[in-house]
Amino acid sequence: MTEQLSARIDRLESLDEIRQLAAKYSLSLDMRDLDAHVNLFAEDIRISKDKTGRAHLKRWLDDTLRLQFTGTSHHIGNHVIEFDDQDNAHGVVYSKNEHETGDEWVIMQMIYWDNYQRIDGRWYFRRRLPCYWYATDLNKPPIGDNKMRWPDRDQYEGAYHELFPSWKEFWENPPGDDEPEVAAPAPYEEFLSSMRKGAADPKIRVR
Repeated sequence: MTEQLSARIDRLESLDEIRQLAAKYSLSLDMRDLDAHVNLFAEDIRISKDKTGRAHLKRWLDDTLRLQFTGTSHHIGNHVIEFDDQDNAHGVVYSKNEHETGDEWVIMQMIYWDNYQRIDGRWYFRRRLPCYWYATDLNKPPIGDNKMRWPDRDQYEGAYHELFPSWKEFWENPPGDDEPEVAAPAPYEEFLSSMRKGAADPKIRVR
């Protein structure tokens, strides 16, 4: 009984710490505290094919933020977290963002597909995969295709729905006259993996 109680407390504390990661990510990024920001990631975080580590992440962020954005605000929403084992987890978190970029105010809706890892007793981001639905000037609703609409750039599609095959299947399979079939509920801690149905991670275009 004591071991079960300790495990449940550990799970609750882990859930809270992981949710705090997402909140700290937004605050540190928007306030441009890049040291605080990169320390939310595992020390050996991969930045590119040949670069790893927080120092490389800090330089990439510095270059990106100075070049593209005067200011940003990231608003965290729904957060689903599931555990692979005691020290590894994955999750999806919604983010509604605002960006001051040149003389335009760009709003964005996206989700992050995250992997989390506990290292030496603390939880870190192991990976964040950003999947975008739209980005557009505040006064220009992104109706239609190619919803990623940054100033002075060609419009393109994000990968907002590519994590989950259900989006494409829904539109390709309108209901017939038969009684609809209902799948069995997802096993515990497998809600996200059940929705993913083995889909490959989408290739994300760098904004």
